[in-house]
Amino acid sequence: MTEFNRMTLVAAGEVIAHIKSHSEMQLLETQWGIEERTEFHNKHARISSWVKLALDPNIIVITENGYVTLARAIVETAVSTKGQSIAPSWNKLIAGLRFDGFEVVTETTVVKTQDPFAISPSVNKTQKLVRMLPSDVPQLDFREAENEVAALLNQFEFHTAIGHLQQAISAFQRGEWSSANGELRNFYESYLNEIAEALGCSPDVSSKAKRDFLGKEALPPFLLEKYNEWNENNQKPQYIQGLMSRMHPHGGHPGLSEEEDATFRLQIMLITARLLLRRFKQRLPSSRVV
Repeated sequence: MTEFNRMTLVAAGEVIAHIKSHSEMQLLETQWGIEERTEFHNKHARISSWVKLALDPNIIVITENGYVTLARAIVETAVSTKGQSIAPSWNKLIAGLRFDGFEVVTETTVVKTQDPFAISPSVNKTQKLVRMLPSDVPQLDFREAENEVAALLNQFEFHTAIGHLQQAISAFQRGEWSSANGELRNFYESYLNEIAEALGCSPDVSSKAKRDFLGKEALPPFLLEKYNEWNENNQKPQYIQGLMSRMHPHGGHPGLSEEEDATFRLQIMLITARLLLRRFKQRLPSSRVV
């Protein structure tokens, strides 16, 4: 599997195609050594053939940053174009990169000048692709987390929860942050409700009562008091309820952009869901575990 998902690669190709001419794209193909393997009768065909080749992580090409995979070469080229003006494709690229665990940062460097009459030094701004989290820490691959969470939801037949997760990821990939946040809240509430009902809680009680059931009445407790996941005393720290509150804020968060907040929510939701769904799988009778 490559570092980048298909949507990210397609969006990167679209950004490049908007900015660069056919001849410039052909020059890139020559630099990357893929000119004999691409379609060139139109830009859409070119992008499609690039993406198909880039999905092979074994294709290594030369760039200004050294030898990298073709996928990274395409993404880095798109990022370097400063294509914010190409709003739909650029927004899709940024959303895809965040889902892959990357973001684009702007680096500013002062260019020294020998001109004694210069009023102020020249400033050069470049865009750079950076990893949001360490690459060598296990369990931080959000695409992997999403795949496992989706597989577990299907296995348990939690249809409502998986529907909300699919809608949340689709909205996130389109850059529709508010919609993604709303679906993530519904996803979180849904799978906790479905776990509670599967462990014996009445489906007729409130969602809060179902979370209390998971912490108090389920035997053994599903939400662990010793980890501060749940507590009968509402004044004590509780991760599960605290995260629920974090997913229902009033107003924006100072210093956070919509993209940053939505990315955080997606990441914390996937990691939390993977933990709890794995725990639920361990609680199931062996006959229900695939």
